[in-house]
Amino acid sequence: MYITLTRDTIEAEHICCAFSDKKCAEGYRQKKRWLAEEFDRGYVFRRLDERAKVFIEYGPAETAWIPVVAPNYFMLGCFWVSGKHKGHGHGKALLKEATEAAQTQGRNGLVTVAGMKKFHFMSDTKWLLGQGFEICESLPSGLCLLSLNFGTSRDIPHFRDCVKNESIPERSGCVVYYSNRCPYAEYHVRESLTAACRKRNIPLKIVKLESLEQAQAAPTPATIFSLFYEGKFVTTDISACMDSKFGKILEKHGA
Repeated sequence: MYITLTRDTIEAEHICCAFSDKKCAEGYRQKKRWLAEEFDRGYVFRRLDERAKVFIEYGPAETAWIPVVAPNYFMLGCFWVSGKHKGHGHGKALLKEATEAAQTQGRNGLVTVAGMKKFHFMSDTKWLLGQGFEICESLPSGLCLLSLNFGTSRDIPHFRDCVKNESIPERSGCVVYYSNRCPYAEYHVRESLTAACRKRNIPLKIVKLESLEQAQAAPTPATIFSLFYEGKFVTTDISACMDSKFGKILEKHGA
């Protein structure tokens, strides 16, 4: 029912998101390259053996592209069950497999970044709490760190200091941080967001996180995509790059 992608199979297999979106073809290729490199660090991409968005990503927290300290934990990345496949137990089954893999390796548990309320492109915190996760730490933006602990360690996972204040030096215009962790990000940052800001004469600074070190030192734990406006965190929603939604975001933040 589920398959695990490897360096040998990834070129022939789809990675669930953006597989039919021609605009995001380059981002799709970049995500595949990113995955292939991360497989060497113990990263796992496991999905339903169908043309669907039903998958889970996880790997050692020590090498996760997220500014979190969680020694000997697995970090969950993207974890998604969508469309007609909802309500059939896929989420619980995939999470169970990740949990069992962590236990087999002698890990202390699982961690993931989400929102105190549902954030775009992030797992559902309410659902994860129902599966035994607990909130370790939360940030003013509403982003939070959750963990599923196996009771083998007293060390509580926490955010790195670089995200504690969620501050960036730029206090005017938009600043976006993104990485190849999502196939949608490259196109919508470089094309959609750039056009939306140009239309409004808003300065835009693009920061692409291109290494593990850069990602772990980022001012946001949402390293797939984080948009800031006038120095303040705005959203993890990549669709905010699109003109109509971008305008509404600005209105909401008093622009």
